Amino acid sequence: MKRLLSWLTGALVMAGLLSGLVIPSAVYAEEDLLGKYSGSEIRNVVDDKIAEREGKVDLNNSSVRRFQQFPGMYPTMAGKIVLGGPYNNVDDVLELDLSERQKELFAKYRDNFTVTPPSIALNEGDDRINDGQYR
Repeated sequence: MKRLLSWLTGALVMAGLLSGLVIPSAVYAEEDLLGKYSGSEIRNVVDDKIAEREGKVDLNNSSVRRFQQFPGMYPTMAGKIVLGGPYNNVDDVLELDLSERQKELFAKYRDNFTVTPPSIALNEGDDRINDGQYR
């Protein structure tokens, strides 16, 4: 009788484990995501952040490679800017240890930059220095 009871218990446990593998568990979205992404348009956090910068280079959320379009800024000055953040406004860059030539260069391109709050989606790890995009 004990042997039969232990065999039935083992069979029941195995059946429970196998059913857990076969039947997928329910997945529920967090409540704050339901309100934000309900409807026909679904955007992720990175898309929202890119739209927020309006075509300018975001000093708090851009990688060094985004500075290639400004002659003289890439890679040395761009590295200083990326590592010197986060910034509250664009002019905070001038508080970095920059040479007079670098300050003049930044002033020349100043209107091409913006500042938005840092986002972990764009700043995780070493992505701002080496974002894995190569020619």
